[in-house]
Amino acid sequence: MSKVHAAITAVNAYVPEYILTNKELEGMVETNDEWIVSRTGIKERRILKGNLGTSDMAVYAVDGLLKKRGISAEEIDLIIFCTTTPDMVFPASANLLANKIGAVNAWGYDLNAACSGFLFGLATGSQFIETGKHQKVLVVGGDKMSSIINYKDRTSCIIFGDGCGAVLLEPNTEGYGVIDSILKSDGSGGPYLCQKAGGSLRPASHETVDNDEHFLYQEGQAVFKFAVTNMADVAAEIMDRNNLTSDNVDWLVPHQANKRIIDATSNRCGIDSEKVMINIEKYGNTTNGTIPLCLWEWESKLKKGDNLVLAAFGGGFTWGSLYLKWAY
Repeated sequence: MSKVHAAITAVNAYVPEYILTNKELEGMVETNDEWIVSRTGIKERRILKGNLGTSDMAVYAVDGLLKKRGISAEEIDLIIFCTTTPDMVFPASANLLANKIGAVNAWGYDLNAACSGFLFGLATGSQFIETGKHQKVLVVGGDKMSSIINYKDRTSCIIFGDGCGAVLLEPNTEGYGVIDSILKSDGSGGPYLCQKAGGSLRPASHETVDNDEHFLYQEGQAVFKFAVTNMADVAAEIMDRNNLTSDNVDWLVPHQANKRIIDATSNRCGIDSEKVMINIEKYGNTTNGTIPLCLWEWESKLKKGDNLVLAAFGGGFTWGSLYLKWAY
C-alpha cells in the first residue's frame, strides 16, 4: 500500500487594500525610505482598517480557496488557525472562522508559534491526513500585526504588516505533499521578542497600558543574530537529510522577516536568488501570513513535482523547515 502524504491541493490569500508606504512612515516616526529598504528590504505594507479582526481576512482567503478547489465549507474536517493576533483571547479564531464560512462539520483550534506558526501548522495538519483521521484539513496563517504595533517605535513599525493565507491539505499516494519537517523552539529567547502584557502574567491595567506593554517588543540585534543563523541552518539540515541540492530544489520559501535573513538562508543553502520567493518589499512581515502569501503569489509558476523548502523563524524563539513536493 502506498504511503499517504498530506498534499496542498489549493492555496489562496488576502491582503487589505490600504497601503502604508515608507513615505507615510517618514511622517510618523524619525526614519526614511533609504534606511528602511537598506536594512529590511521593505517598501510598503498592507494595513487592515476598520473594526475588523484577523478572522475577517481569513474569510476572504478561505472563500477564494474553496471556490478554486470546487468544494463547500461543509467538507472541511479540521481548521488549524495559525496566528499571533487572534480576534480575542478566546474563543479560538478557528471557531469564529468556521462559523463565518459555514464549516459546520469542522473542529478547530488556534496555533501560536509566532512567525513559525504556519510552518508548524502545516506539519501538524499533515499528521491528521497521514493517519487517515481526516480528509480535508484547512491550515490558515494570518495576522493583523497593526493591532499590536506601536507606531511611535521606529524599530518595529517599519517591519510589520497585515495579511492572511490558507492552504487545503488532502491525502496523496503519488509521493506528493509534505515529505519531512524539522521543528525547533527555545524559550530562553522569549524576552527578546514578545508582547509583555495582556496574558495571565501581566493582565491589562493602567500601568501596562501607560507603559506600552501591549505592543510588540523586540530587541532587534539579538533576534537578528539568532534568526540569521538558525533559519539558515535548519533549511540546510532538511536539504541534507533528504538528499536535496541547489540543483533539485525548485523553490526556497522563506519567512519574510528581513531581506538580509532571507539572503543568508539562500546563501547557506546554495540556492540562487531566482529560485527564492520574496515579496517582503510589498507586504513587510505579516508573521503567520508570509509563507502562504508567497505560495499564493507564485502558484502559477509552481509545477507538479516541484521540490519546495520552507523555512521560518519566530519569537519565542521558534524555527523550523519543511520539505514539500508540490502536487498540482
